[in-house]
Amino acid sequence: MTKKTLSLGPIPDALASELRALTVNAATGSVDNGDRLEIEGSFTGETIGWVGRGTEEDVDEAFRRARIAQKRWAKVDPKKRGKILLAFHDILLKNQKMMMDIIQLETGKSRDSAYEEVIHCAITARYYGNQTHKILKDKHRAGVMPVFTKTTERHLPKGVIGQISPWNYPLTLALSDAMPALAAGNALVAKPDSSTPFSALYAFKLLFEAGMPRDIVQLVTGPGRVVGNSIAEQCDHLMFTGSTETGKKLGEIAGRRLIGYSAELGGKNPMIVTGDADVDKIMPTVLTGCFSNSGQLCVSIERIYVHKDRYDDFVPKFAQATKDLKLGAGFDWNIQMGSLIGASQISTVEKMVDDAVDKGATLVAGGKARPDLGPYFYEPTVFTDVPDEADLKRGEVFGPVVYVEKVDSHDEAVEKANDTDYGLNSAVFGPSKTATGIAEQLFSGTVNINDGYAAAFASVDNEMGGTRESGQGRRQGAYGLLKYTESQNVTDERVLPIRGPEFLKPRAYAAVMTVLLRAGKTFKILK
Repeated sequence: MTKKTLSLGPIPDALASELRALTVNAATGSVDNGDRLEIEGSFTGETIGWVGRGTEEDVDEAFRRARIAQKRWAKVDPKKRGKILLAFHDILLKNQKMMMDIIQLETGKSRDSAYEEVIHCAITARYYGNQTHKILKDKHRAGVMPVFTKTTERHLPKGVIGQISPWNYPLTLALSDAMPALAAGNALVAKPDSSTPFSALYAFKLLFEAGMPRDIVQLVTGPGRVVGNSIAEQCDHLMFTGSTETGKKLGEIAGRRLIGYSAELGGKNPMIVTGDADVDKIMPTVLTGCFSNSGQLCVSIERIYVHKDRYDDFVPKFAQATKDLKLGAGFDWNIQMGSLIGASQISTVEKMVDDAVDKGATLVAGGKARPDLGPYFYEPTVFTDVPDEADLKRGEVFGPVVYVEKVDSHDEAVEKANDTDYGLNSAVFGPSKTATGIAEQLFSGTVNINDGYAAAFASVDNEMGGTRESGQGRRQGAYGLLKYTESQNVTDERVLPIRGPEFLKPRAYAAVMTVLLRAGKTFKILK
């Protein structure tokens, strides 16, 4: 790849050099076979490099290597595995500028949205770096016969984890699921999205620099129908983040093979603004919850229910604040919203906006593409009065489009928020006491109070994931690591067999056990 001058200015020399290096080493699981995928930069639509187009044979070879390496890796002390993640934490922060440059060049997102990925990844590395050996520590459980029975819960790595990650958060969603899988003693075969492979390639390069054994991670770039399906057919547990439609297809493969499956899928995430909310105070955070990453975020807010006491104040201020957002291409920290990922995404947004307008919705902000800024820019857009028959009402946009609806009560807001096929994320804005009471009634995997999504997402000691068609399983927290293990019950029966001594006849044994069971209940001997 040669250095190119793009409309946003020349690519910095260091960035151009890194992309060339990643291009040469893109076929990480196999030798480049000459069949390539060209990678487009979202800011300009121009080619920034290429990666190999992986095949089923490449995936086969990746699993062969991974299974050999995993047997050695499983024997490494969990504390030592955690120290590699702590080293990665430091290396990532040291190289954060390059990491953000690559993320932005591939995705077109703003600088602060790129930094959001870096900081979440670092927090996750620190958490599992410090907690892995504690989470995996053998745990003594209550035996059936106190003193006589010793029982221990252990956790064994599943083997080789398959991971299919998306384009919208190419660092966070490639590494934050991979790190606990590796820390648990597994190997990894991963497919980064074909639109944004360089972010994952660079991040894993830093992980190798931190000490991760090379063959433990196998990256295979290429189309989902070939590489992704082949991974699903061979892995011991599958982690997928993406659309509900694709998630269901992969779930069928996992179900047929009887392997573990974790999936974070789509969402139509609601926000509730309470009748006693301070509209001026909450407005900056409301904007972030809706338009961060240009709305291309599984947990992004797409519908807002505002109590009638605040509706007339909220709508004009929200519309104006949306219009005031600074859009642009480049690495400037002052740009508040970047580009959409590509032609397919902007087409989806345009169709849903046009459909809403045609069916009578009121457009109060945005509503048009901005080709003057770049090929895939679209204004942050706000609607009111969206009719039930509009696609926007219930369908996921995955772009910078939000509608606002007036409600007469908090109970009505809760009812409308829960009236969806999804259940990924929700948000409530208002005084803590009021908002907490509402939050407890919402049926979604995460609920943020006075934040759109980031507070829950960044709380890595707590699990997060979806309900209903937003997915299954959870990421983060202890469960985010333990899901990549098999729980093992090791029980040592000491002194006497559980069926009683040989000299005790069955009837006598039953009588003795009945007495012991009653005593155990009375004195709470067993938990």
